[in-house]
Amino acid sequence: MRLWGGRFRKEPDSMLKEFTYSLSYDIRLAEYDIRGSMAWAKMLAREGILTRREGERILKALKRIGKEIRDEGAKFRDAEDIHTAIEERLEELVGEMALKLRAGRSRNDQVVTDLRLYLKEKSAVIIKRIESLQKSLVKAARRHLDTVMPGLTHLQPAQPVLFSHHLLAYHCMLQRDKDRFKECLKRTDILPLGSAALSGTSIPVDRRFLARELGFSCLSENSIDAVGDRDFVLEFLSHSAIMVIHLSRLAEEFILWASPGFGFIEIDETFCTGSSMMPQKKNPDVLELIRARTGRIAGHFVALGIVLKGLPLAYNRDLQEDKEGVFDTVEVLEKVLSILPGILKSMKVNKERMRKHAETGFLNATDCAEYLVRKGIPFRKAHQILGRIVTYCLEKQKRLEDLTLNEFQYFSRLFDEDVYKYLSIEECIKSKDSMGSTSPKRVKKEIKKREK
Repeated sequence: MRLWGGRFRKEPDSMLKEFTYSLSYDIRLAEYDIRGSMAWAKMLAREGILTRREGERILKALKRIGKEIRDEGAKFRDAEDIHTAIEERLEELVGEMALKLRAGRSRNDQVVTDLRLYLKEKSAVIIKRIESLQKSLVKAARRHLDTVMPGLTHLQPAQPVLFSHHLLAYHCMLQRDKDRFKECLKRTDILPLGSAALSGTSIPVDRRFLARELGFSCLSENSIDAVGDRDFVLEFLSHSAIMVIHLSRLAEEFILWASPGFGFIEIDETFCTGSSMMPQKKNPDVLELIRARTGRIAGHFVALGIVLKGLPLAYNRDLQEDKEGVFDTVEVLEKVLSILPGILKSMKVNKERMRKHAETGFLNATDCAEYLVRKGIPFRKAHQILGRIVTYCLEKQKRLEDLTLNEFQYFSRLFDEDVYKYLSIEECIKSKDSMGSTSPKRVKKEIKKREK
């Protein structure tokens, strides 16, 4: 059965049928399509388009179809899409009465309603999983409050920081991600059903009743926009792309830190694989795939943007291309957000190795320059003095804390015995007491705040 065949005398070309077929992936919308159809049947019965008995039979049949799909999987004939498949099965169960359900409704408003229902549900799941990952980061930060690591810029030694402070940076990123998904959810929570093909319908429909039945907080305001709008999908993909970029950065750092050159962490064997040829290998493949799948999700965002770029109003079949990328994105996000907490919980941290790296590379040079600033030297001049001291240390193969007071005073008479206090790693970290900094006091407060 085709929902649109009345005007045609010829059967569709086999290539057309194959090219426009979408049931293989939009089967994922089956439960949402059934929910929408049940709400529509109730509304039609309230408005007298269906009799009470017809409405009850259709609802019972739709529930049965939903159970069949859940219990037995899809056993549809070669229908064009999920909407056609469900309508065909409904007709098998209740006869011609099923065709009345089409009154006042188009696939145009039907499919976008299904997609909004799907993304509302999946966005809520993703937000919960973001929160779970954030909790894992906070727990890891709590465990490593006394772990010092080298902070890097340009992948070069910069200043010492607490490992917990570094982990909380990803918590901040995820907080922005979560806020974006929550904002997107507001714009997804709009009911388009009742807009019909593009202009609304002369059939009496109670859209407010439909919104209550389906759990939407508000109604679309323009029928042309409602059926052609995919901003909410594009926004979801955009936020997803931003978040996986954050998670890719986390994966990249873990991969680097687990490499012999760093040796900061060890990824648990349960999240690693081996080599088919080299027996000694323990590879962080899961993290590499997280990093790689970022490209896939970014690609889905770009692809849909290009689909929408030159699309005239209202509905066009181009919009069929909005689904596969969304389904893939949701699947990837759910898996990645489920895997990372386990990696964080099980990984081993090599505190000694981290500290050793933090004690090399002149990470205390900035603190030494700020020591001179407290003595009254302009920072730019103090910066130049420390630059010369570092060059001297490199030549002599010394660290700053290895220099004698006479050596320090050769560069500036303002150096005194108290300079050595400011060169210790603990003091360098403790002294960073500005809001949002790496001092233990600030990090502890931040952990408590985020634990709440």
